[in-house]
Amino acid sequence: MKKLHLMMMGSILLYFGANAQSDTTKPGEPVADTLRVGSIFIIKNGTESRSEEHQHSKTNRHNRWRNNVSTNWLVVDLGFANHQDKTNYASAEAQNFVTGQTPGHPAAQSDFAVKTGSFNLNVWLFMQRMSLVKKVVNLKYGVGVELYKYFYKSDIRYIDGANPYVKRQQIDFTCNKLALDYVTVPLMININPNGKNGSGGLNISFGASASYLYGARNKQRSADFGKQKFSGDFNFERWKLAYIGELGLGPVRLYGSYSITPMHQYGVDQHPYTIGVRLSSW
Repeated sequence: MKKLHLMMMGSILLYFGANAQSDTTKPGEPVADTLRVGSIFIIKNGTESRSEEHQHSKTNRHNRWRNNVSTNWLVVDLGFANHQDKTNYASAEAQNFVTGQTPGHPAAQSDFAVKTGSFNLNVWLFMQRMSLVKKVVNLKYGVGVELYKYFYKSDIRYIDGANPYVKRQQIDFTCNKLALDYVTVPLMININPNGKNGSGGLNISFGASASYLYGARNKQRSADFGKQKFSGDFNFERWKLAYIGELGLGPVRLYGSYSITPMHQYGVDQHPYTIGVRLSSW
């Protein structure tokens, strides 16, 4: 019987001894993240450590993004505008597109000749430059509006309708302007040899842009009728794709563009181009 009692007492002591070893914290105390046994550290609760590691990783990614991307707000372009006329004026399509012809004076390239004062104004809401290779090779993109103002030498008028066309007018216009407005997204590869040292010195960008025509107007002024304005689609292509480029040398920035797509849907084949100065910090 004594042996049985001794065995029961030993079992009870072993039970409470084991429980005492498994939890060394007092009620209400926070559980430590690690437990030290001699020179060995045992992780008891890794939840907070994983959370901190995740937050640290997110912070590092955000910092890398900020270091690799720079933003330029409200970039402005001002330049000369004209178009390359590839129209075959011997074709019936071109002759039918321009009406009001007189004997011996068929439709010709001179009907669409523009004055030297024709210009292009672009306002980019922002442009960003993202480093691809050590800030020497970058991706450059943005969004903005392109405004084209063509001042014609001739007295033509754009006529809108089911089948738009151009008509020669028997009026001496003192001002005959065509305005085209686009929303544009440019995408370019930028080469900056200075890399991390900044944007000074030589800086080259080249690529393409996609534009959507959201407004077209033919504004005219004459002594007989005063000011007149006509709005419509006028047979212009809604979408415009263009080659674009930029050349920087120190604080000076030059830009240029050439439209791959023609201005008109039919009749004449004209491709706008521009060259001018860009007011930008890089």
